[in-house]
Amino acid sequence: MTGSVLAVDQGTSATKALVVSSERGVLGSCEVPVRPRYGEGGAVEQDPEQLLASVVDAGRGALAAAGEPVVAVGLANQGETVLAWDPGSGRPLSDALVWQDRRARSVTERLAVAGERLTALTGLPLDPYFAAPKMAWLREQVTTDGVVTTSDVWLMNRLTGAFVTDASTASRTLLLDLDRCEWSQEALKVFDLARERLPEVVDAAGAYSETNAFSEPLPVTGLLVDQQAALLAQSCLGAGEAKCTFGTGAFLLANVGDRAPRSGTGLVTSVAWRVRGATTYCLDGQVFTAASAVRWLVDLGVLPSAAALDEVAGTADSTGGVTFVPALAGLGAPWWRPEARGSLRGLGLGTTAGHLARALVEGIAAQVADLAEAVADDLGRPLDRLRVDGGLTRSRLLLQAQADLLQVPVEVYASPDATALGVAAAARLGLDPVLAIADAVQAWRPSAVVEPQASVAEAADRMATFRAAVAAVLAEHG
Repeated sequence: MTGSVLAVDQGTSATKALVVSSERGVLGSCEVPVRPRYGEGGAVEQDPEQLLASVVDAGRGALAAAGEPVVAVGLANQGETVLAWDPGSGRPLSDALVWQDRRARSVTERLAVAGERLTALTGLPLDPYFAAPKMAWLREQVTTDGVVTTSDVWLMNRLTGAFVTDASTASRTLLLDLDRCEWSQEALKVFDLARERLPEVVDAAGAYSETNAFSEPLPVTGLLVDQQAALLAQSCLGAGEAKCTFGTGAFLLANVGDRAPRSGTGLVTSVAWRVRGATTYCLDGQVFTAASAVRWLVDLGVLPSAAALDEVAGTADSTGGVTFVPALAGLGAPWWRPEARGSLRGLGLGTTAGHLARALVEGIAAQVADLAEAVADDLGRPLDRLRVDGGLTRSRLLLQAQADLLQVPVEVYASPDATALGVAAAARLGLDPVLAIADAVQAWRPSAVVEPQASVAEAADRMATFRAAVAAVLAEHG
């Protein structure tokens, strides 16, 4: 079956929709901003109805821009964001707790004794980043009514009436038996969620249901969590191929094939995608604040805008001795310290906005370099390149810092919309039962390749300085 598809990426700070043709590329696009609300105790929330409206508005806008019909829809989602809702009416019973929300620390601390067993079952560490602790927190603190699920389930239900989640999203909950790709009754009991109604776990590609939200009835044939969609778009189809998306956070994923190894370095093992019953797995690590840390500097007045990051950083030729650990929402892999907070070290009367901007760029790149080293340790071989995408890849300084600290080439994806293009590929697979995965992913060449300029010794010194600052942060929090 041929024809264009509508691909919708419902993200943390915006919903982006593309009309994508396998022959002609992107025919139309539309982006609708959404803004999380930040509160005390690590609260990060969104209005679910605003998320749904952004999906509908972005989809309709992309269709209007393309000026031609589509044959199917693909939907990518935030992953670990959860809410409670009424399955009869679809009405939200809580705000959406965004993946960055840290209030479920009370749950993870209480259940710490079960952490090792949960990791063995699900591939995930016990951390409030994942969905199940947030689900349990909502049940304890907000409501026992309705159902509590990840945001994709609610969006799909409102759009189509279906009650489903794809295997990659389910693998981000701490509730999925990773090897069997089915809900774990043992994990559900740990979180006191055994009586919950759970969605059906489906493949990333298939005919799930129809939606009338965008035009005439359209089948939804692609479902993927955001980072795995970007991994697919970047053609990381073989074991050992890796990408990093620099968005609200930074997320490094590496394909590990059809087996689900448990990381020995603090990384996460998840489902990359399940297509026609065959499961591909990935290792991944997270930097919780990347573009959101840039936005923080904007809100403080250090930067006039996010787009001015390189301009301001360019006013200084170094960090001026400043080291920035951008743990503004805790530290994820490989440390898993949700209580950690960001730090700035080496400040002086001569510190300028340029030094701070450069230190932030260096801090993000250093955290990603630590993740890449962990991936290499788990794979038994270093990465020979890193493919990157996301809005922050507009920063040449960040790309250069990343190549320098990794000491490998950084290949820049030609589009800022890898997630949407990945779920477009999933939608095409759902339409055509004989289409190969490699053929569903559009061929691409990097828009730029950034080679390391720093020496091995200089990169090692910069990483040692950053790791010392991280050690100090960890020591402050016991």
